[in-house]
Amino acid sequence: MVLSETYTLSNGVQIPKLGLGTWLITGESAEQAVRDALKLGYRHIDTAQDYGNEAEVATAIKSSGIDRNEIFLTSKLAAQYKSYEGAVQAIDESLQRMGLDYIDMMIIHSPQPWGNFGETDRFFEGNREAWRALEDAQKAGKLRAIGLSNFTAPDIDNILQSCTVAPVVNQILAHISNTPTQLIQYSEEKGLLVEAYSPVGHGELFKNGAIADMAKKYGVSVPQLCIRYDLQLGLLPLPKTANPEHMKNNADLDFVISDADMTVLKGMEKISDYGDASHFPVYREG
Repeated sequence: MVLSETYTLSNGVQIPKLGLGTWLITGESAEQAVRDALKLGYRHIDTAQDYGNEAEVATAIKSSGIDRNEIFLTSKLAAQYKSYEGAVQAIDESLQRMGLDYIDMMIIHSPQPWGNFGETDRFFEGNREAWRALEDAQKAGKLRAIGLSNFTAPDIDNILQSCTVAPVVNQILAHISNTPTQLIQYSEEKGLLVEAYSPVGHGELFKNGAIADMAKKYGVSVPQLCIRYDLQLGLLPLPKTANPEHMKNNADLDFVISDADMTVLKGMEKISDYGDASHFPVYREG
């Protein structure tokens, strides 16, 4: 069962192959969602400073009755922090909000502040400073692993050229009809596990008739097909939901997509409109 399976990060830390995303789930809903996920067997929870739900996520973890070392918790350093001092303070504030001694992994949410996303300035110096803060936090035992999110090849190289601790993941948007193959391959070549957020394309893939037909062929839901697709690419999917029935369905992945169908899914026309989520990155290749 996928919930009991793990990947091994480049630093030797084990990370569950499937996680619960918590973007846009706040307050009591976030606490309940994490509580439900843990009851169903999830052991990997993904949050972020910018999600505004770190405290609720941690409350659910602490009250679950599950040993802390059995749960893998990821948070993200907000994209705005591009100085060493600011990042150090932000990391400590996450720990204080959560009331935890350590966070399993913290990653830089974006190489650019959200207000500057897509601009030519890559904030190379600022990212090196933020990374140095993450390195020091890991060396101090506050973090078990550190990584990146939404980083392209030049952004990754910028970190690798100066780091003393290498990043272990790159969390990116990757799903059927938007699979950034070159970035995935480059990340993996540099020793990074690729995590895939929004594996159902912010819900837009429900509208794709070809995906629905293929899901029907396998007797599964559209989300199940999409999550299985990411897993078969060697990625770590992070489906987001507050519905326990959906959580259960998302983890019921006891089927294999054929090589021929994987080829069809990889070749699907690239999605160009994410509706209300259109501000999130779509990686252009070629």
